[in-house]
Order: sequence, then C-alpha cells, then structure tokens
Amino acid sequence: MSCTFKTTRRIEFHETDMAGIVHFSNFYKYMEQAEHEYFRSLGLTIVDTQPDGSVVGWPRVSAKCSFESPVYYGDELEIRLVVERIGVKSLTIAYEFWRDQTKIAKGKMKTVCCHFTRGNPMTSIEIPEWIQSKLQESQDHTE
Repeated sequence: MSCTFKTTRRIEFHETDMAGIVHFSNFYKYMEQAEHEYFRSLGLTIVDTQPDGSVVGWPRVSAKCSFESPVYYGDELEIRLVVERIGVKSLTIAYEFWRDQTKIAKGKMKTVCCHFTRGNPMTSIEIPEWIQSKLQESQDHTE
C-alpha cells in the first residue's frame, strides 16, 4: 500500500475488552481520527461551515475492517492511510494498522461529499475544486 499519510496513537485502557485486547469497534474510530488528521494536514476539515451557515461534510457510505493480530493497552499503533479513489462525489480511503513490524488490521471507508442545510435533507455534491485539488496534490506526492 503506497502511503499517503501516517499517524500514530497509543491504546488506552478504556479501549480494551475484558481480555485486554482492543475492542474491534474502536478501529472504526481510529480510521475516522486518521481521516480527520489527514484532512487537517491538507488545510481542510471534515465539517466545513459555509458563509451561509450550511455545511459541506463527508458522511460514510460504507466501512469495513478485518483483523490479523490483537493489539493491547499501551501499544502504539501506526495508522497508514491511502486515498484509493477520488471520485466525482466520493472518496475511498484504505487504512492499515501496524505495531512495529506486525500488521494488526486493515480497513476501508467510502465517504460522499454532501451539502447540509439545517431543516433540509442532505444532498450529495461534486467534490468542490478547492478540495479536489488538495486531495490530488497529496496523491501526486506519493506516486
């Protein structure tokens, strides 16, 4: 996987189950946190409030994660993110989780760029050019 962005996080006690292993549901939170950090690294945000009070955001269309090795309280994970596809309205982002040389898990999320106006249904929109260009620029640096 050609990595676009890397971040780390230390596993906290409250993220583990009775066996001391990270509960599987937390990996979805870790993917989202890495996505937010990636967007911030590009000068973007996942929730972009417009001058008229409406919001451009990225709701999830699908998310999946598979697990290869347990991770425990105190472990430090490296999360590697790659944007697999920049579509007209959507992003597909793949994730790998590593502890040193051990691959822990891999996941994928697909998000759609949407416009939200309070009191109205959200509508999918084409990814605005100013966002598209920053995403593409980050891709160009990994090839």
